[in-house]
Amino acid sequence: MNYFQITLNIAPIKPWTEILTQELAVIGFDSFTEENKSLQAYVSEENYNEDQFNALIEEYRQKKVAIKFEKEHIPAQNWNAVWESDYEPVNIDKKILIRAPFHKADSSFELAIEIQPQMSFGTGHHQTTYLLSKHLLTVDFKEKKVLDVGTGTGVLGILASKLGAETVFGTDIEEGAVENAIENCERNAVKNFEIIKGDIDLVPNEKYDIVIANINKNVLKRHMEAYAKLTKKNGLLFLSGFFETDISELSAHAKLYNFDTLESYQKETWAVIKLTKTI
Repeated sequence: MNYFQITLNIAPIKPWTEILTQELAVIGFDSFTEENKSLQAYVSEENYNEDQFNALIEEYRQKKVAIKFEKEHIPAQNWNAVWESDYEPVNIDKKILIRAPFHKADSSFELAIEIQPQMSFGTGHHQTTYLLSKHLLTVDFKEKKVLDVGTGTGVLGILASKLGAETVFGTDIEEGAVENAIENCERNAVKNFEIIKGDIDLVPNEKYDIVIANINKNVLKRHMEAYAKLTKKNGLLFLSGFFETDISELSAHAKLYNFDTLESYQKETWAVIKLTKTI
């Protein structure tokens, strides 16, 4: 998949960089980095709407916020080289090591997951993947059926399998992600993780003990009715892919579908919500 990288210089930086990041996420941008006082925002070519982007920038200029930006087109074939050159192993509380094939193994960790990132989301570097990996360690997966929506590299489903899940079912709308996740299952000798290309409507009409959805706020809200149908009574739902300022909105929306919020976790403005199905 081709991407656009848009580098934005914003003045004043605070609070506008954080606010703009959240609003860019609403219009399809899916990852962000900050470097040398600039914000780098990334959006897939198919999700980029130039009119929406320009309208948003104009809103900020009307608020007397100074914004300059440069747009760069990044072909899909460039991502592997970029990831490999910058990719470092991820150490999660000295318990989980998420590493690429070109990193050395380390037997001192309780769990090790080998991920070839390619062009899929989910290497453990992003705050949401890190948070979910950390807090899934506290969950009893023994003999549980798990659904991983928007699986990306498959890292969370692979982790669930390694933590004892009976079965894992994963979906992703990107064919490349599905192929990558299947390859990563093979790398980790995971055989109980089935992955299909498609959205939530293609998930078998079964009940799952644990549902994991690391996507974005708008998709999570749109999927909530399906999560309710697919989650067992007293089952767990983990939501992520949004900002800490969205916690109240998503918790309230989930409540409409009989989910109670148990806990929420934050890391660098990103968040995870842990919920349970009440009926």
